[in-house]
Amino acid sequence: MRIDKYLWCIRVFKTRSLATTACKKGQIKIANSSIKPSKEVFGDELILVRKNQINYQIKVLDLPVSRVGAKLVDLYRKDVTPKEEFEKTDLLKFAKDYYRKKGAGRPTKKDRRDIDNYQDDTTEEI
Repeated sequence: MRIDKYLWCIRVFKTRSLATTACKKGQIKIANSSIKPSKEVFGDELILVRKNQINYQIKVLDLPVSRVGAKLVDLYRKDVTPKEEFEKTDLLKFAKDYYRKKGAGRPTKKDRRDIDNYQDDTTEEI
């Protein structure tokens, strides 16, 4: 089975064209080498998938005939992604919050109204 079809069948990607695009961009790797979407997948292979800034590691258990339901996905793959990958995502989220607080930067509509009201109050006192 083709790698793009396999990733679509086990619900890693929503559409097969998204799986094909990910292969072309080099986000799918087998044995630390980027692969083409037409690469054949066999049992007991380890696939590295970079999706949403997480490096998922998927071990192929079996090949499905067609796309399977969400409850049956674990029959065809085993997720062996280390927990450190998910912790990196949490750290990245905290880093983004640190640099960009909500409301910082461009003023919101409420901030603009407050500024306008402040300016109106100061001009009336003069």
